[in-house]
Formats: sequence, structure tokens, C-alpha cells
Amino acid sequence: MELSGITAWQWLALVQHELLLFAALFFLLGAADELCVDLAWLWLRLTGRARAVRFDPAEAAAGELEARSAVFIPAWDEAQVIGPMLRHLLGAWRQRDLRVYLGCYANDLATLEAASAAAGDDPRVRIVVVGASGPTTKADCLNRLYRALEDDEHRQGQRARLVILHDAEDMVDPAALALLDRAIGGADLVQLPVVPLPHPRSRWIGGHYVDEFAEQHGKALVVRDALGAGVPMAGVGCAIARDMLDRLPGARGGAGPFAAECLTEDYELGLVVADMGGRTRFLRARAPDGRLIATRAYFPGTLVAAVRQKTRWIHGIAFQGWDRLGWRGHPADLWMRLRDRRSPFTALTLAIAYLLLALFGLAWIAGPEPAAALSPFMRAILWLNLASLVWRSLWRFGFTAREHGPAEGLRAVLRIPVANVIAIMAGRRALAAYVRVLCGQQAVWDKTEHRFHPAGLAAHGAGA
Repeated sequence: MELSGITAWQWLALVQHELLLFAALFFLLGAADELCVDLAWLWLRLTGRARAVRFDPAEAAAGELEARSAVFIPAWDEAQVIGPMLRHLLGAWRQRDLRVYLGCYANDLATLEAASAAAGDDPRVRIVVVGASGPTTKADCLNRLYRALEDDEHRQGQRARLVILHDAEDMVDPAALALLDRAIGGADLVQLPVVPLPHPRSRWIGGHYVDEFAEQHGKALVVRDALGAGVPMAGVGCAIARDMLDRLPGARGGAGPFAAECLTEDYELGLVVADMGGRTRFLRARAPDGRLIATRAYFPGTLVAAVRQKTRWIHGIAFQGWDRLGWRGHPADLWMRLRDRRSPFTALTLAIAYLLLALFGLAWIAGPEPAAALSPFMRAILWLNLASLVWRSLWRFGFTAREHGPAEGLRAVLRIPVANVIAIMAGRRALAAYVRVLCGQQAVWDKTEHRFHPAGLAAHGAGA
């Protein structure tokens, strides 16, 4: 074939065809993967294993803990949310055996002052001032809180039974502490659901977290737990047994239980515990009124903040996770790690799909050149992808509507393109950040700004 005789439009048609084939095939593979999770969840649902357990918060509020529980809260530049968060936590969790370790930095006086004012004279709170100029990394701050806990245990002669992780923007559930205290007896690590709240000033960007977490923490992690695969920690609303936490520094060369060089130390910690033979659980429980016992929070409401946060997640989970954790475990673990690490490739495929839309639009506007005919094979793949999109939209609607109502479920479908654009932008930035780390640049705590706290709001959602 004489390449010199090919016109510009023919070149464009060739490029479109190859990109279309690439994107369509990998969208189809992703759809098959998601369908397997859907079918697994449906089977669990039919057999009753996907239903949330019932837990009475009145019983939880009245009882004391089996032993001391510690809560770690790393805080850098959190002056606007740490006060409401801490006051709500201390009011919701009144158990005497609770100890809250709040990590602040000496060069962040605003957060220190807000935390001190909120803690007041409550003896259950210990503010740990990190000597190094902040921010270091979240894991480094957590390691310093761990050492403060060890010092207190040696001095007071009383050992904690579990450590709970939370962030400065969280609103804890009143029943969560007692639920974790009860559940940790049968597991080394327990993760409760996370429920992003519909953002009052960002229905589209902030709202896309609502949709993703509703499906991830209502279906995907339920399946993961049922398969016996390692459950990653979300960094909030999760508890780890104190004895297991002691074993982790040895696994990391004595640096501390949290990997200071890792951007998603919480995610990694759950898989490391599973690799060490510990039992990890994802636990969904509801109060008698139907409220899901979960951690609630507002997530980023601006495009820049959302992309920054998703960049850190992709960098830490996909790129660092591959490097640091590798591929090991039984088949279910390998499947779930593959799902965790596919986000950069998903971002690439989405970018190609949107590029194709632009190219087709350009070709339609600019010229009379006929488009290349699609083969029956390609048409079949495209129809399957269209059916998959409709199927995915129905699932997204259903899980979001279950927790937040049908209006939010409808928005969830309309927000799918927003989530896709954020994923594309974050995937590109994550790859660039990973390349810089490979070239010798140190990873830093690229934390998310938090300006709102949901304390005082009624718990959202009901359902099965």
C-alpha cells in the first residue's frame, strides 16, 4: 500500500479506528471485571451475607470498653475543622477508657490553638507536638503518635487494646467506638464504611465522592471481605489490634508501624496485616433506625483539591503499591490488587475515549469525507460497551439512592462524566509525580484542605 497516497482524512480515520479498538476492548475488559463483582454481590445478597448487621447504639453508649482504646488523629493546617471534629468526638464517645492522640506541628499554631481550645480540660486528650517543621508525611505524624502511646503505656502500666485512625475532618458515629471494640476481638483489623456527605457548595465535584464511596463501600469491599482477600484501610473509621500494631515495626525494619515514605500508608497497612497472616474485616452495621454506622465527612469541593487528592491515591495505591507490595497472596488477593492498580490505565482509556469524541466531532464538522465502516466485530463490542454503561449507571444510581435518596441517585448518574474528567487529570499528575520520585525526589504530604465539618448534622441515609 502506498502510504504517500493516503489523505489527511484517511490518516485521521485510521487513527480513530485504532484508538477506538483499543479503548473499546479495554472498556469491555473493565466491564467484565465489574460484572464479576456485581454477580458476587448479588449472590451474597441472595444468601443474606451482604446485609448489614444490626447494632444498637443505645447499648453502645451505655457500656464501657473492654480495655483502653486509642484514637490517632494527624493534623496539619486543620484549624477550621479540628475544633468541631474534636468536640463532636468527645461528646459522641464518652467512654472513660478512650484516649485521643492528636498530632500537631510546632509551626502550625492555628491548629494547635484550635485543638487546645476544643480539648479543654478533658483528660482523655493528649496533644502531641511534632518537633519537625510540618508537614512531613501523614505516616510520620502517625508514627510519632504511636511512640507517644508507647510512652504512656510504659508510664501508666496500662496497655491499649486497639488503635483507631481518624482524620481532622471526620464526624464519628456515636456507636462506632463500641462496635469497633467488639469487632476487634475477632479480627486484627476492622474497617467501617466511609460516607461522604453531599457537599452544600459543590454538588458536582464534591458530590462525585458520594457516588464512588456508596458503591465501593456498599458492594466492592463487601465482596472483598467475603472472598477473604486483604481489606485495605481507608485511613478513617478503622481499628487495628494493638498486638498487631506492635508486630508491624519489625516488618518495616523498626522505623515504626506506619510507612513514612508511603503516600497511602493506610491502604498499605491493611494489606501488610493480611500478608502477615492477620485477619482483616470490612464491617457494615446499622442502627435500629436504619442509619449506617459509618464515618461521615465533606470531601473536597473544588476541582483542584479533588484532583490533588485523587493524584495522591493513584500514586500511592497503584504505583507505590505495585513497587512496595508486589503480587502475592491467593487468587482473590491478586484479583483485588489488580483492581486497585488499574486506575492509571483506566485514566488513559478514558482520555482516549474523550479524544475520540473530539475527533469524531471534528470530522463531522469539517469535511464530507465518509467515516470508515465499522466491522461487525467492532459494532458488537460497541453495543456491549453501551449496555455496560447503562448497567453501571443503574448500579451507581441504586447504591447512591440507598444511602442518600433518589434525587442524589439521579445526580450520581449525571456526575459520571465529572468523575471521569477528575480521574483523567489525576492519573496524568500521578504518573508525573511517580516519575519524579523515580528520579530521586522525596514524596511529601500533599494533603487536602478542609474547610467544612459536618458536626451537628443528622446522619444521612437509610436502607438495607
